[in-house]
Amino acid sequence: MKKVIYALIFLLVVVSGLVFANREIKNESAEKPIPKPLSIAERKTEREKWESTPDGIRYKMWEASPAGKKVYAAEAKIRKHIKDYANMEGFVTSLSLPPGSRLGFGVMVSMNGDDYIVKFEPEKSQLEQLHSLKVNDKIMIKSHSVSHAPKYSYPIVSAEYVERDSKVIFNRVPRKGGC
Repeated sequence: MKKVIYALIFLLVVVSGLVFANREIKNESAEKPIPKPLSIAERKTEREKWESTPDGIRYKMWEASPAGKKVYAAEAKIRKHIKDYANMEGFVTSLSLPPGSRLGFGVMVSMNGDDYIVKFEPEKSQLEQLHSLKVNDKIMIKSHSVSHAPKYSYPIVSAEYVERDSKVIFNRVPRKGGC
């Protein structure tokens, strides 16, 4: 009987030691230092380093090319709407993105005489309404961001709110636990 009690106590000590050791390992990994943000001078130095790489050189050449200037001019036309999160009226020109695109679900839209890629990050429940879009549909778009990439000849608008015929067909759902 004594041997069984000693064995149980020994087993309890070993298990509690393992649990305590595992807890300390988790605490150590959680206390990794968060890197501080780079200063303006450090960012400038890092940018200059990147601009001297082959990718940076290609990007700078694209910016100076007619295609790059066209994209920047189109972005400038909608910048105030983006900043103010205001309605932008557009017409759907294509239900598919340019060949080789890796932006997910999106459509081509004409606004103010320029073409834009409008990309969505839809939930499954929103796909049916977005698939109901047709070429020449008039839509109202709201967005907080516009971007560009040398791979595309069009600015990329990240849609956050879209309505057609005064009915909301897309409203971006915020990510859980973050922005």
